[in-house]
Amino acid sequence: MTTDATLAADIDATCRLHGEFTLRSGQVSDTYFDKYLFEAQPALLDRVAAQMVALLPEGTELLGALEMGGIPIATMVSARTGIPVVFIRKKAKEYGTAKLAEGPDVDGRRVTLIEDVITSGGAVRDAVHALRPAGAVIDTVVCAIDRSPQPGESLRDVDLEIRSVLTRAELDAVSS
Repeated sequence: MTTDATLAADIDATCRLHGEFTLRSGQVSDTYFDKYLFEAQPALLDRVAAQMVALLPEGTELLGALEMGGIPIATMVSARTGIPVVFIRKKAKEYGTAKLAEGPDVDGRRVTLIEDVITSGGAVRDAVHALRPAGAVIDTVVCAIDRSPQPGESLRDVDLEIRSVLTRAELDAVSS
């Protein structure tokens, strides 16, 4: 899939912040993509979701929305495709059903994870380690932005293909 330069420019203009930011991975970055700034804009979120639909692997039975940034994107992708969503918490709730994954049962079903931004893949890796033992078949994550140093490579250790709408290099290209 070719990069949508207009989408990259709009995401960059909306989300790129400069300063000193500590990422989930512990890495320190001088640039931060505040994905909530595009996720809060319905028209921009819809454009990202439209790009993600084309990236979904054939046979996807469930979309796995990672808390919290993957939830609005997966909901939009679900509305466009009719594929149900399972909402994946960072930690199982300690009350009620005490579930980590809310929604349809994942056992024996092909789940495509949906994430907003991937740097080291920590949240995605955690979800994979929780859902595969529950029977989920997971081989792909689709993200809005892959900002890892080598796009597509950060989740090889858990045999996961990363498909991204945009990479950091593509965003950097429109900001320079």
